Amino acid sequence: MARGRRGTLLRRRRARVGLGFAAALSALAGMTDAIGLLVAGDFVSFMSGNTTRFAVALGSSEWVRAAELGAIVATFVFGNAAGVVFAALTGRRHGVLLGLVAVLLSIAALLSPFRMASTLLLVFSMGFLNVAVERVEGRALGVTYVTGALSRFGRGIGQWLLGHGNDGWRLELVPWLGMLSGALVGVIGALWLGPSAIWMSAVVAAFVAVVSALIPARWREHYFVSPRRGS
Repeated sequence: MARGRRGTLLRRRRARVGLGFAAALSALAGMTDAIGLLVAGDFVSFMSGNTTRFAVALGSSEWVRAAELGAIVATFVFGNAAGVVFAALTGRRHGVLLGLVAVLLSIAALLSPFRMASTLLLVFSMGFLNVAVERVEGRALGVTYVTGALSRFGRGIGQWLLGHGNDGWRLELVPWLGMLSGALVGVIGALWLGPSAIWMSAVVAAFVAVVSALIPARWREHYFVSPRRGS
């Protein structure tokens, strides 16, 4: 009985830490997305918006713009794929993964005079970041996009109104609040610093990389999807 209670408490603590970690990563994504939008004019993590803009550019025969947006979407996908491979090759160490994200963001800041090159690096880093936390205690999470979280939150409200389900749907607001707060900071930074605000994202990524080292390795394993189990 006592052992089962300890196991339950452990899972709850691990879930709280995982949600906090996911919120921090979502804040980083929101900050970077806001900075990218204000500085370069493009979303760097919101690919739903970029896909719609890509379709509009194609339909309007704006071929150069369509090529740019197509490259952005493809780069995000490639960043996700590269992140999965890198995580596997480095033993799924969050500190190493996020350290590389900080390096990529720093390079993007240095390349800020070259809009497209800087934007693609920001997009790649956000795709890379997206694999840092894939789920918490079996609950799928997306740290660079929150449409799914808001949808699950809305469905949870519907189930609650019908008297069904549990209270887990309320946790879906965690990554959304993280992204919102990060985006607000990004807006302020971009308005004050211009392209130099990208350095803010690099510093935050480095900080989160250091903090992630405090999370027990066994706990961090629960934040990835096992390749053998799939998604």
